[in-house]
Amino acid sequence: MSIVAIVGRPNVGKSTFFNRLIQRREAITDAVSGVTRDRHYGKSDWNGKEFSLIDTGGYVVGSDDIFEAEIDKQVELAIDEADAIIFMVDVESGITGMDEEVAQLLRKSQKPFFLAVNKVDSSKRENDAVEFYSLGVEKYYTISSINGSGSGDLLDDLVAALPDEPEVEEEVLPRFAVVGRPNAGKSSFINALIGEERFVVTDIAGTTRDSIDTKYNRFGFDFNLVDTAGIRKKGKVKEDLEFYSVMRSVRAIEHSDVCLLVLDATRGFDGQVQNIFWLAQRNNKGIVILVNKWDLVEKDNQSTKDMEAYIRKQCEPYTDVPIVFISALTKQRIYKAIETAVEVYKNRSKKIKTSVLNDTMLPIIEAFPPPQYKGKYVKIKYCTQLPTAFPAFAFFANLPQYVKEPYKRFIENKLRQQFNFTGVPVTIYLRKK
Repeated sequence: MSIVAIVGRPNVGKSTFFNRLIQRREAITDAVSGVTRDRHYGKSDWNGKEFSLIDTGGYVVGSDDIFEAEIDKQVELAIDEADAIIFMVDVESGITGMDEEVAQLLRKSQKPFFLAVNKVDSSKRENDAVEFYSLGVEKYYTISSINGSGSGDLLDDLVAALPDEPEVEEEVLPRFAVVGRPNAGKSSFINALIGEERFVVTDIAGTTRDSIDTKYNRFGFDFNLVDTAGIRKKGKVKEDLEFYSVMRSVRAIEHSDVCLLVLDATRGFDGQVQNIFWLAQRNNKGIVILVNKWDLVEKDNQSTKDMEAYIRKQCEPYTDVPIVFISALTKQRIYKAIETAVEVYKNRSKKIKTSVLNDTMLPIIEAFPPPQYKGKYVKIKYCTQLPTAFPAFAFFANLPQYVKEPYKRFIENKLRQQFNFTGVPVTIYLRKK
């Protein structure tokens, strides 16, 4: 599929236009400049032609700001990737030195680019756009990202310039969300896996703001890796931007198949990491715990066992979760982490035949029946797996209301022993036969 990048200096409306084209509010927009930091991918189509869209951060030359230097790197990578470029400027502020720098960068790239003069919300502003001819373009397009006016002419010419691609049926890929609190090393982990600087990484907590998908293949298995913003406690979320970032991360967990929970080994499995763990568990997601920065911890021959025992203690009663000790910096065991996540995904998708389930579970239940309640005996006669996206089982009994939580946990543990549901929450329902 052809790739189109939207570039320009900060705060000209690139993310608003990106959201309009993909018809979803995926990129965070705000009046503050520098909101977008990573390359953000989406999909759009016009006149029956589909293309991939890249939203980039604002390009700033010669800044001392650590983020702006990293953002510039991301913009240059996006231009390298793109087949065509939408160069966005702002009619309100006119031509700036930064616009001229971007125009020069685009001319060097020798890629077709289209100058979009944004914020032309009324006919009065049409005349103000004339000055943009001085950027050395034959034609410019006056648009409004907010209300969409003028974007039709721009998109007509844009798709005409894109190469013709054969149509390929799109497959829906599993989603592995990389989650955790700020500064645990989530973006560094994904960058280490894919072998390129896909995401901006700094020592400052809250660097990542959007939840961003990256297609990845490992062990003959295709899936989407989703980088998310760090989730902090509600009381510590002070600004709107961070609130939206946290909401995007929570939504990424809800829409994922497996959550790779990254924690900082130097901080441990603290209260906020536990909150994220239980959020994934409540949503019935596969979970792999990644203890990152393990290279920074002073270790003896007992350290790994002690840390594992401590984490499992905090996760009780849900302790059947894989724990992998990694270092995103040295790439230690990062592929083991993905291999484990793929196994957990397969465990979550596992379907057990009703006959096999009954032949296995009913003898166990007969040998260890539910305790009697008020002099009444519970008899479980039949069980089946429900057609859900995660493992859920119905057990049919004469008196299901008398089966209490400890016995449900006993059944769950036996299911885990017999069929291997490591890393996946299992739901048990008792039904009247």
